[in-house]
Amino acid sequence: MKHPVIAIGLDAADPSIIEGWMAQGHLKTLSRLRDQGAYTRLETFSHYRAETPWTTFLTGCSPKNTGYWSPVKYDEATYGVTDIGAYDFSEYLPFYALGSDYRVAVFDMPQSKLSEQANGPQVLAWGAHSALTPSESLPAHLFQELVTQHGEHPVFNKDHADTRNLPALIELKDHLVTGIHRRAKICQDLLQREPWDLFLTVFGETHSAGHFFWHLSQPEHPLYEVMGKAAPDLMLETFVEIDRAIGDILSKAPENATVLVFAAHGMGSNVMDLPSMFFLPELMYRFNFGKPGFAPGKLGAPLPPPKTSFKKRGWLGEVWSLKADSNPVRSFLRQNAPTKVFERLEPLFGASPETDLLAPHTLMAEGDELYFQPARWYQPFWPQMKAFALPSYSEGYIRINLKGREPQGIVEPAEYDALCDELTQLLYNLKDARTGQPMVRGVTRTREHASDRDPKLPDADLVVLWQEDHAADTVDSPELGRVGPVPYLRTGSHRSRGFFLAHGPKVTPGTLPPGHSLDLAPTILTLLESPIPSYIEGKSLLEVAPKVAV
Repeated sequence: MKHPVIAIGLDAADPSIIEGWMAQGHLKTLSRLRDQGAYTRLETFSHYRAETPWTTFLTGCSPKNTGYWSPVKYDEATYGVTDIGAYDFSEYLPFYALGSDYRVAVFDMPQSKLSEQANGPQVLAWGAHSALTPSESLPAHLFQELVTQHGEHPVFNKDHADTRNLPALIELKDHLVTGIHRRAKICQDLLQREPWDLFLTVFGETHSAGHFFWHLSQPEHPLYEVMGKAAPDLMLETFVEIDRAIGDILSKAPENATVLVFAAHGMGSNVMDLPSMFFLPELMYRFNFGKPGFAPGKLGAPLPPPKTSFKKRGWLGEVWSLKADSNPVRSFLRQNAPTKVFERLEPLFGASPETDLLAPHTLMAEGDELYFQPARWYQPFWPQMKAFALPSYSEGYIRINLKGREPQGIVEPAEYDALCDELTQLLYNLKDARTGQPMVRGVTRTREHASDRDPKLPDADLVVLWQEDHAADTVDSPELGRVGPVPYLRTGSHRSRGFFLAHGPKVTPGTLPPGHSLDLAPTILTLLESPIPSYIEGKSLLEVAPKVAV
């Protein structure tokens, strides 16, 4: 007899947070499921950890096999970068594309695409964080039908706020809660339409809450002392509403269902946004040109407190105001005048250099999807640089401007290894200016040789793994000087850890051995008594005898 599977993902929900709140009695639904079911932690890949976990989950394959490392794709023929969206499933289908033998319903799966091979309704980009796909459904009418009946997600594609603006954060939390309630209603609706073999949904609100409310919840973030002690714990409030919503969804599930709750990756204090998005592109600029582009500071000088006050120009405007400038009057106006006023005054100071950094507001006006990535601002200089930083959502990514590969490459293949060594040592010398702690815990080379041209390799030649103990706003390089202070952006960033919780008639209660995010797809297929494709790399987390694919 088949037992249906209800799989509920909590996007980027960290196990340490979940476990602590369950122990404190805040998450009653999850606590009950854990007490009566099986639980373990998962790990995932240590780099490209923000960009790849959902594709790993969907395909059961590692990035080295799918070739999908990031939605941001670098074009070595043009030095261009574009947002390519979700993995296209051209080689590996989503695991739930099981054909006519299984009825599946998928609601709001992030970073996915519709699959004709899945037998049942699919609704994408209703409220997912970083959906990477258009808002659409199979059948086509279903999306609008659900929106008409239950409503839109209030902050789809706008689930962000300035982390120093408490009223804006409270407003964001209220919108997330509205989205949680509507998600629960939609899931209950779909569950009652027919008896599905698999029902899958993912709460994206956990992801948004982790990014923007971390400092109001967890004392290790530097902004907690300034804001968190006197503010409501908006992250906990969001998770409590999600826990309640899970209970509401399960109230409509069949009694013989196996329930899975999982996270393919986690969250911690943000140790990656500023290092990867801002510090690394700036350091590569200084390495190549011997002068600062942004936020010049003096090594050894006393540091001002972190930038914690809210300014209406937003993070991008504040960071752009830190652009290095030889004209002190223009520099003062850039930092202190309203952006629109400065834009009117700037031409009075004369023409800009022929090649200059790209302004985010200009890129935004041109419709550039990556306007918010500081690495993109340096792009006009990439052809002149030995190495440059690529846009990133997690680790630091460095591309070597290699002769014979890049159209204007300047690094000879024979110099590739030496340059990688030089950059690696420079990175290991980097320190958090406030604590003196090394900023880098590892540098990974993605190619054994300069000649490696496998199309499934990542765009980066070097991947920088940052320390994970402290959120830094200023860094010191003995060779390249001080960068910062820079205002904090998001206060939570990703970790390569997740969790898996199972409850139901096929599940033996207890603690399971640790697993990997690659194990999620084969676990669900095993519970469905479905053959497991030979290309899937993981194994079932549960001891249920699967069918073997022929």
